[in-house]
Amino acid sequence: MSTGYQPSRQWDRISREWLEEAEIDLATFKSGRPNHKISLWNPETNGVRFLKTLAYNLCTTLTPRDWERLGATRNRDYGDPIQVRYEGRHVCMDYLQATLEAGFLEDRVDLRGGRVMEIGAGYGRTCHMLLSNYDIASYHIVDLRSTLRLSREYLRTVLDRERYDKITFVEIGDVDAVAGPLRIDLCLNIDSFAEMNPETVRGYLSLIDRGSAWFYVKNPVGKYLDSSLDGHAEGAEAVRHAMETGLMQQVLDVHDSEAVRAAAPAFVAAYRPGAGWRDVANAWAPPWSFYWQALYRNDGLTPRGGRP
Repeated sequence: MSTGYQPSRQWDRISREWLEEAEIDLATFKSGRPNHKISLWNPETNGVRFLKTLAYNLCTTLTPRDWERLGATRNRDYGDPIQVRYEGRHVCMDYLQATLEAGFLEDRVDLRGGRVMEIGAGYGRTCHMLLSNYDIASYHIVDLRSTLRLSREYLRTVLDRERYDKITFVEIGDVDAVAGPLRIDLCLNIDSFAEMNPETVRGYLSLIDRGSAWFYVKNPVGKYLDSSLDGHAEGAEAVRHAMETGLMQQVLDVHDSEAVRAAAPAFVAAYRPGAGWRDVANAWAPPWSFYWQALYRNDGLTPRGGRP
């Protein structure tokens, strides 16, 4: 018998512990432990690997203009993000999404000299992207006090003084007094309306209806109950709370393209701020399978910086 072709110590161990000694059920083996050694990394323990792969693959779809916006957004690596290096440039998933969002807007809205309001800005990556690429007159961020503390410090660090001074931070309790009287050219909500109480979302839509010329929204088209996605790691109570929020509470298979596409018209209708608004554009919002984006125009207001 030839001894020239022998398994490595790594595969000798895999064969013994995962294949030979394991009870392999061929009906389910592709989602189980044996196949995680044969052809697929275990998704339960390889989250960072899959996130980096997703970010890397998204990089391959970017246009030169997408990269130009990223290049103009300095200090993106502040905060130690999980990044990939593509064609000599480091980038993380947050700012990949930000440049795609900006591209969707850039094709349709002229932001020069405009007033922007973002509801629920997180740590401020969209604000960072837009202020770094467009001559915006002012930027209002409406958020919870705790989140404003984060975005205020982050944006103070990554932006120069001139751009940072364009930002006004507004606590949610002050939104009617501060933002209510304003004429806003563009209002944004990215991935937070889905986590608010429905009546809160409707209140914000009413505010947008009264005083904004454009509205951009990017959120999930529905809910999911598939515990295989995250193991419901935060517990049953967290799941119940998540199911109560947002305007799109329909449960669907979020990795079924037909189900997601079928839910899109309801999404577009639900987030239209009022009867005087028309839908300018809507589309899938990559890379997440069940996110949709829509842009609306208020025919009753003429934006200072936006095209009619």
